[in-house]
Amino acid sequence: MFLENASRKGWIEVVCGSMFSGKTEELIRRLKRAQFAHQRVEIFKPRIDVRYSEEQVVSHDANAIRSTPVESPQNILLMTSDVDVVGIDEAQFFDDSIVEVCRQLADSGIRVIVAGLDMDYTGKPFGPMPALMATAEYVTKVHAICVRCGNLAHHSHRLTRDDKQVMLGAQDSYEPICRHCFRELRLAEEQSPERREPKKD
Repeated sequence: MFLENASRKGWIEVVCGSMFSGKTEELIRRLKRAQFAHQRVEIFKPRIDVRYSEEQVVSHDANAIRSTPVESPQNILLMTSDVDVVGIDEAQFFDDSIVEVCRQLADSGIRVIVAGLDMDYTGKPFGPMPALMATAEYVTKVHAICVRCGNLAHHSHRLTRDDKQVMLGAQDSYEPICRHCFRELRLAEEQSPERREPKKD
């Protein structure tokens, strides 16, 4: 997406998809292009995301760019008074106020690039991502490859039995799978004796 020379200023771009689909890779690519164009860039990520680095946005392919961890989307507004481009990674981990923060940034003339998971491990829309996608001028959905059949994957299948919606992890905890394989796995899990509720006496 070549938006660096767009005549108007201030818009929102969302890059979404499953785990291992290249979301962060694409975010880093766009931000580095902006830096190469001598634009003032600031990058933010949720403070809870410390999988690869506490102070960098890092893709699964080990590409990295300096970032600022923040507790709340409101902190982003305090640190973007003199920038051209704002990047936000793992947006699904923020609360719904991230939508209004992105809108305020774009309204003030800043290009906002947001990356995040569009669905959680159960296949349900994840956090503020649907609202961000609806608000954005540009939405790019990237896909991984299903590790089971080789088709395009857009589900993040959790490999552990942890049922919390937010669980940080990488290849040891998740695998990308397609719609068909996801459905088969979910049906198998629902029918598994280990998944059934214990009978009451």
